[in-house]
Amino acid sequence: MVVIGQIISLFGNNILRFALPLYLLNKTHSATLYGTTMALSFLPMLLLSPVGGMVADRVNKRNVMVCLDFFTAALMLFYALCFETLPLVPLLIAVLMLLYGIQGAYQPTVQASLPVLTPPDKLMAGNAIINMVNSLARVVGPVLGGMIFGFYGIKPILYLSIVCFFLSAVMEIFIHIPFEKRNFEGSIISLAAADLRESWQFIRHEHPEIGRLGLLLTAVNLVFSALIIVGLPIVVTSHLGFDQATGNRLYGYAQGALAAGGLLGGLLSGVVGHKLKVSRGAMLIFGCTATLLPMGLALRLPIDSMTAYLLIAGFCVIMMTISTLFNIEIITYVQKITPATLTGKVMALLMCLVMCGNPIGQVIYGVLFEYLSANVYWIYFGAFTVCLGLCMVSHLVFRRLSDNVIASKNLQN
Repeated sequence: MVVIGQIISLFGNNILRFALPLYLLNKTHSATLYGTTMALSFLPMLLLSPVGGMVADRVNKRNVMVCLDFFTAALMLFYALCFETLPLVPLLIAVLMLLYGIQGAYQPTVQASLPVLTPPDKLMAGNAIINMVNSLARVVGPVLGGMIFGFYGIKPILYLSIVCFFLSAVMEIFIHIPFEKRNFEGSIISLAAADLRESWQFIRHEHPEIGRLGLLLTAVNLVFSALIIVGLPIVVTSHLGFDQATGNRLYGYAQGALAAGGLLGGLLSGVVGHKLKVSRGAMLIFGCTATLLPMGLALRLPIDSMTAYLLIAGFCVIMMTISTLFNIEIITYVQKITPATLTGKVMALLMCLVMCGNPIGQVIYGVLFEYLSANVYWIYFGAFTVCLGLCMVSHLVFRRLSDNVIASKNLQN
């Protein structure tokens, strides 16, 4: 039931997070504004992820999911009624900030539920299933969203998302997640501060390798992930020569290709996940980095627009497959070495740290795509070069994880 609720809720969330920024880009044609809007949207996710982890460890996780889905349905109903009368940019920024903030509070709740709902030897498979659900929603959401948006505009997407969130909330009412009530005193702020200190102590002193890993992934997000988030819609809709409606649909298909790669990575992690070694994680980062070079070449070489698009979409599939394998491996590693009472808080704090790179990178890439609009391939070549340096650093970070993994397994045995 948790999986079904995730499918419905994440479909609604993904179709909105695809359509609303694209609607802004179509209306304004400004790469700088697009990058800045995406950066601002990420800020509430950064702030609410630790809060979501704190709440997930202290209250009934089912109730958190139900309340957030009902609130999102009400938010989108308000936006559907007002978006044609209120100013476009501030309203859309506010709605996106709320959507990302809700997602930031929602996902730690789901991740904290997995160790309660699955036995330890099935945790890797459980994470793979949740990741596959996320990827499936990212496939269907943008592809369907691109078709609807290209043919009928934004309105049908808004009403479809309202139905999704409402149905998900109603279904989640009937989910049972084991929960032991914990008594606590003090204000929310003091509790949040205490939980953050506890999580930070765990990461800083008991398992400092988690902190080093988080800093590395922050840098990867700043250089790599932000480029994909900002660059893909701008390139497909503005730089390949397609008309607006065609560009919107093709961007939806490209987003679907990204998510299909994530789905494939989830399937592979369930099959070969037990053979993956965290100490070799640098090889997976290098695999993702390698896909940036042919994307840049596709924009540089004298080839037709559709060929360039197919090359970019194809390497997006490869990139996301490798990235998903890596993400599941890291999440499972952290869950295994974290006590159950700290899982939600530690995962949320780590997610918050990693996502700090996204808004900074999105602003930078928004400006770069604005001022290098005639030669956007240099942006991909530059990112490829920087990521090669990060691969060298990551090798040192991941090499130190091997002994910790062996020790944690011995303790569990």
